[in-house]
Amino acid sequence: PYYVDLNQNLFLQASLHSSDTNLLVFVDTCVASPDPTDFTTQTYELIRNGCIKDPTYSSHYSPHNTVARFSFNAFSFVNRYLSVYLRCELVVCRYNDYSSRCYQGCVSRSKRDTSS
Repeated sequence: PYYVDLNQNLFLQASLHSSDTNLLVFVDTCVASPDPTDFTTQTYELIRNGCIKDPTYSSHYSPHNTVARFSFNAFSFVNRYLSVYLRCELVVCRYNDYSSRCYQGCVSRSKRDTSS
């Protein structure tokens, strides 16, 4: 566990360890939950499909393509749970492959029409 005060900036870093130097890491989705086994019932979205949902979320410069850095303000769920758990989804792409997911940024996915 990592202990922080409310509204304290929390900095995170995700690193890809690979001998392939032409890879890039992209933070696609990060969701918080008070329950480490349930990320669907009571959740809070920091970023979803590359779209920032929390106004305190910020991505930070990294000198390496294989490292993603970001931060947000620590928060508490309304019921004052003692812990908040994060689940993040990262995407690995080829560096300079501008058609890849890593270079698309925020993608708002439209729902499919379920009529006939």
